[in-house]
Amino acid sequence: MEEAMKELQLLPSSSTKHPSRSLDSSVKFRSTGGDTFCGPSLDLQLSADSRAVEAMKWQAAEQIHLATVEKAYAERVRELSRREMELAQSDFVRARHIWERAREEVDKAERMKERATHGINSTSMEITCQSCRQKFRP
Repeated sequence: MEEAMKELQLLPSSSTKHPSRSLDSSVKFRSTGGDTFCGPSLDLQLSADSRAVEAMKWQAAEQIHLATVEKAYAERVRELSRREMELAQSDFVRARHIWERAREEVDKAERMKERATHGINSTSMEITCQSCRQKFRP
């Protein structure tokens, strides 16, 4: 069988005007084993396989590109989320500080109210009527 494969010879054709026809008629293989092998079908198979490989390469490249874009997008979203968290934490600290100051102001106002109320009570105890000199009691 190896000897038969070694004896394959390519016989060129003189027809080159029509490439599609020349594929059918120009490439012929001759074997001593008696088998006739058509070259164009092999070429078509290789061409089809080559196109399939190229399509797979293109799809792989496209998937890599999409994955790269998605990764970059995810990293950008992650960075924006991290910044949002930092801003939220900063706002929370600021809000807590404002709340504590407001609470101190409320406590101060309540103390002032108590002093003012206590002062009014003690002042009203000291009021006396000038005509009868009677003390006013609340």
